[in-house]
Amino acid sequence: MLTALSIRDVVLIERLDLSFGAGLTVLTGETGAGKSILLDSLGLALGARADAGLVRAGTEQASVTACFAPPTDHPVLALLSEQGLQAEDDVVLRRIVTRDGRSRAFVNDQPVGVALLRRVGALLVEVQGQHEQMGLADPSSHAGFLDQFGVPPALREAVGSAWREWRGALTKLNAARAAIESAARDEEWLRHAVDELAKLAPQEGEEDRLAAERQRLQLGERRAEAIAAALSELAPRDRRNSGPASSLRSASRALQRLVPNNQPDAVNPAADAMAALERAEEALAEAETLLTRLANEADADPRLLEQAEERLFALRAAARKHAVPVVELPALLDRLCVRLAALNSGEAEIAELEQAARDGRARYAAAAEALSKARQAASARLDKAVAKELPPLRLDKARFHAEVAPVPEGDWGPSGSDAVRFLIATNPGQEPGPLARIASGGEMSRLMLALKVVLSAGSVVPTLVFDEVDSGIGGATAAAVGERLARVAEGLQVLVVTHSPQVAARGISHLRVAKAAAGGRSATNVEILDVAERREEIARMLAGEKITAAARAAADDLLGVVG
Repeated sequence: MLTALSIRDVVLIERLDLSFGAGLTVLTGETGAGKSILLDSLGLALGARADAGLVRAGTEQASVTACFAPPTDHPVLALLSEQGLQAEDDVVLRRIVTRDGRSRAFVNDQPVGVALLRRVGALLVEVQGQHEQMGLADPSSHAGFLDQFGVPPALREAVGSAWREWRGALTKLNAARAAIESAARDEEWLRHAVDELAKLAPQEGEEDRLAAERQRLQLGERRAEAIAAALSELAPRDRRNSGPASSLRSASRALQRLVPNNQPDAVNPAADAMAALERAEEALAEAETLLTRLANEADADPRLLEQAEERLFALRAAARKHAVPVVELPALLDRLCVRLAALNSGEAEIAELEQAARDGRARYAAAAEALSKARQAASARLDKAVAKELPPLRLDKARFHAEVAPVPEGDWGPSGSDAVRFLIATNPGQEPGPLARIASGGEMSRLMLALKVVLSAGSVVPTLVFDEVDSGIGGATAAAVGERLARVAEGLQVLVVTHSPQVAARGISHLRVAKAAAGGRSATNVEILDVAERREEIARMLAGEKITAAARAAADDLLGVVG
């Protein structure tokens, strides 16, 4: 319920702090005192449209803070948690409007959008007035109100569950149909692509393995080429190129000629050089032996390198063709095979999914029909209950009807297969029509009160505000209005702006709104009245400007006070 309301610099209100309790709170005061400013301020905190005209003259901004204490299981706490807002014991709504018309909204001192503030406010307060009705006047809310009045929750839950299952089956069916249609359009390409990739048979990690193998083979080939080149230099196959070994032998023979043939024992002056040449020949022979051994040990095979490169290039070409990395080719082949298999086995799969969708629709239709029957029964009970409340409210000629009508299948939803509308006929012979179109302002307010008397037990909104629900009535009708407001207030917090002493006398707490001039400016103030002050205020409402003894006696009678 609403526990506190703080207003700063709103129109004629400079500073106002009010506390509220449970039950019925009445607000009275002369016309023009500023009662509407209080409701406008509360509406601002609940997310109503901001207007720069609400900012008090001479100030830069207006602010309103409304504090609520909802039950621990109230839906507003779940909404705040869903939005990532800290859900405390109290819910504090605050709105600031600046001189240029801009506004800021806060929930528990955390900035939020106005749309969220409005959603939170709608769960906490419902306003009923002659010119603006919310909640019951909104046709989209009627099914929920009727269900809360007399439909077992299990029926509604069954419909919602059946709806989700049916829609899930349809989603799967539509997805399967779309996949098959897509595959059918691309069937020729799909078969070619699957055949091509199947022949290629890409393997997981194959690109990396081939790249490493290619690098290894290229390195081996370069090593073999270097060894072969070195060998060709040491022992050239071209006879025109004698090579180093032949040159060493030729040099050695040339040096041997330094010793005459007839002097075999003569010392050759180039003996050291000849020895060096002999060692060089031996080293050259050893080098040739070693290089020959390396050439024999080398495993370079141009065919293996060519095969590796062909495979690698084929994989990369396929990846470019299908616009995927090489590593994704195996997964691509799997996906294409699934699509092709779906095309081949599509009829059987579609048949199964169609049957599942039909079964889902049948379950939903059965659950919705059970809910519709329950609503029809609840509608009859609601019609009778509201009819009992209308005559005392001077609506004895009015006829209320909660219409439950089937809707086309395209409009079926999680809340059922029918639409619920609250209709009213205010005159005999008149066809019932929508509430807002048929009833006048006063009739609408009293009708809303009658509905609230009947439906308040199932309402999740803990605070109701009635703005001049008693306008244009008096006597027994006003007394009936007051009695019904008190009945509603037994289960909910009710705030009512009233000009009727019969209604004012029903309040548990009484606030008087007054306007006074100070320093050349008008200001609105609100007083909490004690018992004596209430007596005087109700007497004023009965007598007018001059309070008489008879008016005070009548006030005592209304208040049940023995004079």
